[in-house]
Amino acid sequence: MERIKVGIIGMGYIGVSHLEAIRRIGFTELVAVADANTALARKKAAEFFIPKCYDTVEALLADPEIQAVHNCTPNNLHFEINQKIIKAGKHILSEKPLAKNSDESGRMVELLAQHPKTVAAVNFNYRMNPLVQEMRNKVASGEIGKVTLAHGSYLQDWLLYETDYNWRIEPDISGPSRCIADIGSHWMDAVQHVVGARIVEVCADLVTVLPVRKKPTTQVETFALNKNVEYEDRKITTEDYGAVLFKMDNGVHGVFHVSEVSAGRGCFFNFEIDGTKASMYWNQETADQMWMGHRDKDNLQIMRNPNNLSAGAKEYSYLAKGHPEGWNDAFRNNIYSFYKYIADGKRPGVDKSDFATFAEAHHIIKLTEAILKSSASRQWIAVP
Repeated sequence: MERIKVGIIGMGYIGVSHLEAIRRIGFTELVAVADANTALARKKAAEFFIPKCYDTVEALLADPEIQAVHNCTPNNLHFEINQKIIKAGKHILSEKPLAKNSDESGRMVELLAQHPKTVAAVNFNYRMNPLVQEMRNKVASGEIGKVTLAHGSYLQDWLLYETDYNWRIEPDISGPSRCIADIGSHWMDAVQHVVGARIVEVCADLVTVLPVRKKPTTQVETFALNKNVEYEDRKITTEDYGAVLFKMDNGVHGVFHVSEVSAGRGCFFNFEIDGTKASMYWNQETADQMWMGHRDKDNLQIMRNPNNLSAGAKEYSYLAKGHPEGWNDAFRNNIYSFYKYIADGKRPGVDKSDFATFAEAHHIIKLTEAILKSSASRQWIAVP
């Protein structure tokens, strides 16, 4: 097997996570980076001993050595850059959301159909935790019976204070939704993946807890502690919190809520799947454990043990039991799944994938738009 040569566009917080994950896969080689901030790109290239650093997207895409490209730019650039990557004939792994709206994401899906050999994935990494994959396999095998309900939450506190600010707050960059699009999208993707069904109808309540925030007059890093910073007041229109009732196309009903203003919560991502025989619960803050509930026998608290996992989940578990696998490992697993698909010569539209496809990410954006419409109209909304 020849190593797959890779480039990354966007070297901010998430770009470095991609960089580190690529380095953990033996048959990939990171050969180039690019960023609109040339100084940042050169700094990262030097720091991580990356041989090539390009000043523009076009220059990186013109490199014939590069076979796959990661798009780690802000949301408003996904549509333009993803199209350029596809047209350049490179495989693509895009950060989520796929685009700012469903018109853009739909056009990307159509463009991708014109390039049937191009493998395309979106970085919904939570689905790639070994125990989440195990839950998916238990649902598919009928071990918990017929699924009836799904519920949970994703809570954070990184935007708790009025002085907390980030480009994700601004609709011109992030799109019309923030909390749902940013973290609710992860929840919906993971649950749809586990249940093996799509959410098709929603009823939502969205809240902007802080209608005015103080924006730093100078740039600050995501999740950084800001001190000695000057601010200006900005009116906020994107949501800090959202609660969503939903129905799935297989008859499952459910509810979830998400927040970026819940003090003490860092990445409290959790969900429960209830079936007619048993229930399952998982929380990514204790990612190496899952709970199974029963009515007529003792409940189980299961620690990940690769020796006991189903074949589909075992592929994504490589540490011995008692050696916790967490967020970085699920992140790596998603990227590994993408490159293993390429290396195995699998074909989009023919061979199934464990990673999220552009079509699945397009549906998530349509869900987000339906949730926005539902909250505004105070009605149930069907997803087109």
